[in-house]
Amino acid sequence: MTAEPTAERHPRVRMGKIWKTRRQRAELLAAIQGVEYTIAIPPSDPAWRHGVAAELGRLRAAFNAHVELTEGPEGLYAEVVGDAPRLANTVSTLHREHAAVSAMLDTVVDQLERGHFDDDPAKLRAWAAQLLRDLSQHRQRGADLVYEAYATDIGGEN
Repeated sequence: MTAEPTAERHPRVRMGKIWKTRRQRAELLAAIQGVEYTIAIPPSDPAWRHGVAAELGRLRAAFNAHVELTEGPEGLYAEVVGDAPRLANTVSTLHREHAAVSAMLDTVVDQLERGHFDDDPAKLRAWAAQLLRDLSQHRQRGADLVYEAYATDIGGEN
């Protein structure tokens, strides 16, 4: 690996987009942690259902912002594929994960709003825990993608 800063090695990288992505990753992590905290509160707490709904709404907004920042012709993924075409399959996987996570988040929110978890909070916790695991794995794959695109130097050049 070279010691040159990323911006010098990859002049096309817009550092503003990288900083925006970092800030958005922090917001998504805070939303994930908010859901984790809220679902751990005893369901007998009168504010539990409302708190879970609010945190899931916050998570949905943070995830939608993440998708908006990464997808599309001006998104981070398009830039990564432009700079490192070998990562196109990884980007495709991340796109599919966006759809899967969005669908799961919509399902959990819809089920909560309809009261399907009122009699079985453990079921909500199980769904939310799976959603959070999926999000955590997605975040890690996204970080790995950026690292592979901009921080790997396999050498062989003169």
